[in-house]
Amino acid sequence: MSAAATAALRQARDDLVARRTDYAGAVDSFTWPDVGATFNFAHDWFDGFARGNQDLGLVIVEEDGSRQAYSFDELATRSDQVASLLSSAGIRKGDSVMVMLGNQVELWESMLAIVKLGAVVMPTTTAVGSTELLDRLDRGRARAVICNSDETAKFNDVPGDYVRLVVGAAPRPEGWQAYANAYGIADPPVQHPGNTSRDRMLLYFTSGTTSRPKLVEHTHTSYPVGHLSTLYWLGLQPGDVHLNISSPGWAKHAWSNFFAPWLAEATIFVYNYGRFDAKALLDQIRKEGVTTFCAPPTVWRMLINADLSAGPGLLREAIAAGEPLNPEVISQVQRQWGLTIRDGFGQTETTACIANTPGQPVRAGSMGRPLPGVPVALVDQIDGTVVDGPGEGEICLDLATEPLTLMTGYQGDAARNDEAMAGGFYHTGDVALRDEDGYITYIGRTDDVFKASDYKISPFELESVLLEHPAVAEAAVVPAPDPVRLAVPKAYIALVEGFAPDADTARSILSYARTHLAPYLRVRRIEFFDLPKTVSGKIRRVELRTRETQAGSDRSPGEFRDEDFPDLKN
Repeated sequence: MSAAATAALRQARDDLVARRTDYAGAVDSFTWPDVGATFNFAHDWFDGFARGNQDLGLVIVEEDGSRQAYSFDELATRSDQVASLLSSAGIRKGDSVMVMLGNQVELWESMLAIVKLGAVVMPTTTAVGSTELLDRLDRGRARAVICNSDETAKFNDVPGDYVRLVVGAAPRPEGWQAYANAYGIADPPVQHPGNTSRDRMLLYFTSGTTSRPKLVEHTHTSYPVGHLSTLYWLGLQPGDVHLNISSPGWAKHAWSNFFAPWLAEATIFVYNYGRFDAKALLDQIRKEGVTTFCAPPTVWRMLINADLSAGPGLLREAIAAGEPLNPEVISQVQRQWGLTIRDGFGQTETTACIANTPGQPVRAGSMGRPLPGVPVALVDQIDGTVVDGPGEGEICLDLATEPLTLMTGYQGDAARNDEAMAGGFYHTGDVALRDEDGYITYIGRTDDVFKASDYKISPFELESVLLEHPAVAEAAVVPAPDPVRLAVPKAYIALVEGFAPDADTARSILSYARTHLAPYLRVRRIEFFDLPKTVSGKIRRVELRTRETQAGSDRSPGEFRDEDFPDLKN
């Protein structure tokens, strides 16, 4: 174990915690720690503070109220046992292991175990089927799979010479080894694998909103150390109890349910539920003394429709992530709890890049400013030049600084790598506007922004207004062909329960948008629709755009237009 690596990382962490509410000071003073040539997160960081530490590292509460709690020391020991089991099954440094588990202790201990071996963690959502698994096992070159007993049948049609470990099967399927055998291994020796800091450690498949999922590769430093930026955004401190709502298999889970909280030596709290219940979630937040809470905008929107009168308990930090947060949600939580929800921006390919940080003013609609140590630049989409000062451009990372928080690349996809890293920048594909004080406001994906009557339209801006209407649960705005204006904004809308998808509701929503949007941004058409989504929950606007292109100027069944309501036509 490298004491120097541990000390360097702890000093960098402590400096950020000390400047938790001093954004300018953090940006000016922060430098990435030198963790040496052979850093391993599990050995050189986690075990360093976990051994003998009886503080809780993980708490899991189920929908029925049952509770499991594990100390840091228990997690260190259990991950040693799992690492020994994997090693005995032939898993070696550099081998990739697919982990397809839910929010259960085996997920955390197996991730630690794989890292301890210098192997490669390949988190996978349980929502995928056999076809996707075949592709992922092939492209990820997986040497082993860990999954629950009710998922093993998916691998019946996925051939290959890979180790199969099953959690909870009794009796276990043919060809599968019992994961629980690990717990019978006494005092397992797990030596530092001697991996280099630049060796690959993590493979993530993106959610594939427009094409086949990309395979993102991260190293033993880019995610573990790089998530210091995420820790700063979340406002985490040692001893915190952190709740993040996200599904295993996606990068945000690793961000906020693994690396960032354990960099802070905080407790990870998980509440598992089958059907979302705002009251039950709020009760758990108060009961478990949650201090920092991160959730996607969809959850926040559901929470503000619940009764918040009992207060936030011990909550100190309220954070939103996954998609841009709408100002109306922020204002309601501020009024009722006195807490300001802070959102941010990042990707599977990076750690947190831009955010509203603790103690800093939050400007309506803005996702904040670049985080310490992250070389964010806005690049003009036409000529490729850097936008200095206020202006609009694509959010990029300057490759000249060798950003520690960035992936090494898309594994096995040279063409996509060349496109993403063109011109000396990593291109996120997201467009934003920066004001005179450096605050950055999200506009949309490069392929989501469109023109109507020669005006540039940001779908997010229109969706934010639509979501303020009490009938609107979710909204997605896309261009609809129009013979006069070339294209007009059309909103696909999922309704809040209790509202009818009829003309009265459409008129009310169109009227609200007309009042709250400039004339050139006006939503002209509405269709109540079951929004298509990726398995990670992101709206697939590409499907909606395609649907509109195929329909042309023809009216879709169930579509309402402003011309249907004489007082809304102009």
